[in-house]
Amino acid sequence: MNFRIVTDSSSNVLSRPGENYGCVPLKIVAGQEYVDVPGLNVTQMVEDLKNYKGKSGSSCPNVGEWLEAFGDAEYVFGITITKHLSGSYNAARQAADAYMEEHPERRVYLFDSLSAGPELMMIADKIRQSEAEGDDFDTTVAKVLDYHNHTHTIFCLESMNNLARNGRVPLAVAKLAGVLGIRVIGEARGGEIVPVHKPRGAKKAVHAMVQAVRERGFRDGGLIRIAHCFAEDTVQEFMALIREQFPHTRFLVEPTTALCSYYAEVGGYIVGFEGDFNVHNDNSKF
Repeated sequence: MNFRIVTDSSSNVLSRPGENYGCVPLKIVAGQEYVDVPGLNVTQMVEDLKNYKGKSGSSCPNVGEWLEAFGDAEYVFGITITKHLSGSYNAARQAADAYMEEHPERRVYLFDSLSAGPELMMIADKIRQSEAEGDDFDTTVAKVLDYHNHTHTIFCLESMNNLARNGRVPLAVAKLAGVLGIRVIGEARGGEIVPVHKPRGAKKAVHAMVQAVRERGFRDGGLIRIAHCFAEDTVQEFMALIREQFPHTRFLVEPTTALCSYYAEVGGYIVGFEGDFNVHNDNSKF
């Protein structure tokens, strides 16, 4: 059974050569449009945004882009950024309904990641694992939903300027946090982005991130997947602290692409990991 996996670009993985994989782009609008595709110069985009003083925002893939990405696959699994932050899930839902109406013998299942960043690819890799084990479509859905109930996303931001420009936090709050050197640590809760700590300074922030991973039931030998926006040194420090407590941790590290770079900003990073049952990811509620 051949599965096609399609994510939106909040996954930070825009292509997987040799795999039956597709990615539909989100877009950043800030004086000009930046489309989250492999050819985009993210370094230049980040630099442009530093100098841009106007309002900015993001836009989601449309129904046609999702439909095109489904291709002609018999079994499709779509994975999206949380529908509480973007219309990507709704567009994918319309595309899936149209696809199955046109091809009644084919099947599409959509996973709302209830987050953004690494958790999407953790779901994708679980689908591939199920495929490799010979599971059918329905068994794969059940296994992945159970897995998703035990995944978590936390993040650390050095700046909230773009969140303020996008109207998600007050501009005064973003400016004050920058002046005071406050980092914002948050997590995805049922698809909403919720601040959980506001440490002052980089060292305290890294230790708070490690504590957040431990408190959510991460176990030695588990997987931690990290996407970062030009934060290599901080991520290395975070990984070293994790290894002190969990020496057999499996890490995957990747740079953020346009969408996550826009929200995380330089120095920010997003951490997806396996842990205890996550009541905020309980799929029976969504």
